[in-house]
Amino acid sequence: MRFSFSDEQAMIAETVRSFFAEQATSERTRAAMETAHGHDAELWRSAAQELGLVGLALPEEYGGSGLGQIESAIVAEAAGHQVAALPLLSTALAVRALVAGGTADQRAHWLPKLASGEVIGSYGEGGRIDGGRLHGRIDHVPHGAVAELFVIAADGGVALLSRDAAVVTPCTSMDQTRPYARIDADGAAVELLADGPAAIDAAMRAGWIALAADALGGAQACLDRTVAYAKERVQFGRAIGSFQAIKHRLADMMVEIEQTRSAVYWAACAADEGAPDALLAAHAAKALAADTYRFCAGNMIQLHGGIGFTWEHDAHLFFKRAQSDATLLGTPEWHRERIAVLVGLDGTCLDEAA
Repeated sequence: MRFSFSDEQAMIAETVRSFFAEQATSERTRAAMETAHGHDAELWRSAAQELGLVGLALPEEYGGSGLGQIESAIVAEAAGHQVAALPLLSTALAVRALVAGGTADQRAHWLPKLASGEVIGSYGEGGRIDGGRLHGRIDHVPHGAVAELFVIAADGGVALLSRDAAVVTPCTSMDQTRPYARIDADGAAVELLADGPAAIDAAMRAGWIALAADALGGAQACLDRTVAYAKERVQFGRAIGSFQAIKHRLADMMVEIEQTRSAVYWAACAADEGAPDALLAAHAAKALAADTYRFCAGNMIQLHGGIGFTWEHDAHLFFKRAQSDATLLGTPEWHRERIAVLVGLDGTCLDEAA
């Protein structure tokens, strides 16, 4: 296991940081939030077609670059640093599920379109599949309002659902940069994947690491912006960053972020290498990153004082994304329970310890 980026990975990191810093500005993010779908379509086109970020981890035969989870985490971290309003997570979930569980025909038909950004994908859980048709309601589908293809994990299997076959309703979400939608399927025709369990497992593992990397980037942005403000804001004739109470809180944020960085890239590396502890690492990264992001976003608002409490300040974009990252695909508490089971601390052991 490498403990630093390779030259190629460092180059990718520098490229995507510059891209998102220049293109995913606060003004564009807020403009996307005011649309019905919370999606920056032009930025999505540039990310998918000019830089090939959507297909980064896809096999080359499907139009991807054949890279891995580390490179995907680098992209997610850079996007999270700018709270980019893009369906990166939703498409990654659909892509990973298709690669792991789709038939040869399904992969050949859909993956090139997803990699190029021509089709936006998403993933949801719920409903019931019976006789090749999906029944029921699927809630909390990320970026569902702009997705054309859904991978639905339902009672009875995992299947592909076309947008035209169901009723998709945009929902009001706290984090408007990653809005959700509801799918109502009253007997909609679906196409079953060949290996449903493999599709769910791959989507979840990739999603946990992607969310952890997004949270890492967001937490780092909270620290960067707060440090800059602490150097400029003067109180009692001194920059507020010179007060020890402020220094300590900034130092606490940095310590939490560095621990999270290690956890995120450990999880990504373990996934790429197929390490025995890859599942444990993914749970650990998701739990730790979610807590770190919420800690840093909360501190960012407080250390910005009164201006941090106004909606016009970007601190609220990070705060709401932090809440979204923490609740989507399992809370930190749920992931820690999974870790306890993986290391042999079952319910009896936990009860005795309490």
